Amino acid sequence: MAGLSHVDGDLVPAAEASVSVHDRGFLYGDAVFETLRIYGGAVFRWDDHAERLARSAAALSLDHGLSSADLRRRVAETLRANGLDNALVRLSITRGVGSGGLSPDPDADPTVVVHAESLPRGGVGSDPVRGGPATLQTVKTRRVPDAAIPSEVKTHNHINAVLARLELRVSGADEAVMLDGDGRLAEGTTSALFFVDGNALCTPSLDGPVLPGVTRAEVIDIAEGEGIPVTEGSFTPEDLRSAEEAFVTTTTRGIRPVGTVDGIDVGAGPVTALLRRVYNARIERECYGGERLSGAGGSTPGDSEAGDGDGDGDGDADS
Repeated sequence: MAGLSHVDGDLVPAAEASVSVHDRGFLYGDAVFETLRIYGGAVFRWDDHAERLARSAAALSLDHGLSSADLRRRVAETLRANGLDNALVRLSITRGVGSGGLSPDPDADPTVVVHAESLPRGGVGSDPVRGGPATLQTVKTRRVPDAAIPSEVKTHNHINAVLARLELRVSGADEAVMLDGDGRLAEGTTSALFFVDGNALCTPSLDGPVLPGVTRAEVIDIAEGEGIPVTEGSFTPEDLRSAEEAFVTTTTRGIRPVGTVDGIDVGAGPVTALLRRVYNARIERECYGGERLSGAGGSTPGDSEAGDGDGDGDGDADS
């Protein structure tokens, strides 16, 4: 593993980066994290990610003592040390090494790790991180209810998502559709779900066990700005399977069209194409100074292709 990682204030070779076997993040998943997308050296929607990280830490009573500016500086140092302008960054904060047992040690010194990986340029006319529309499969593993682990908290404990991904081995799908305890749509293992039903752009409400995704919020903002009705509500798997078009969102890969749901063709469409075009134009304008913008909305031939979807929804991405 090439490159340098930022561990507790020091830049170290990524292959040698480590935390203690007594670290609570390793032992219990007692840690929070954010996945960031870097375009042209800029962290896209840093304030939104920083606020969500703070909410996660507060929910765990994890007082790491670092300001948003301190964390952003560590991210910038990591990018600079690796010479990266377009990247994925994972920022993790654990409760650190405790005195033993499940009860948190109030005197523990938090562990802060920043790791970066190169990704292609984003924005208008960009190459996908990985090609192909998403194939979704509804799984039996249910989302953890808010009463157990609040859905807005991003912790290192991913067992729920791991169990869901294991179910995909049978179908070969690349993202799981997870339901809540009542059998209603919740989200993917690392993505937010969207579909068009003919009347509106639909997405599961945050009233359920759904992560308040940064990209999810960005897409809703774009849709409302384009005059597309948005319904945040309670939906069934059949609503998704019978949709006119569908897509998933993650921080790493933006808007990814859906090809099939449970083996049924769904595909992208004009709403998905419009949202992707405007989303990419925002990135181009805000992070690259509008370098590739041309015409209304900054559209380019590749931006509206259904098969130009991004990613396979790995465990580092979020919605």
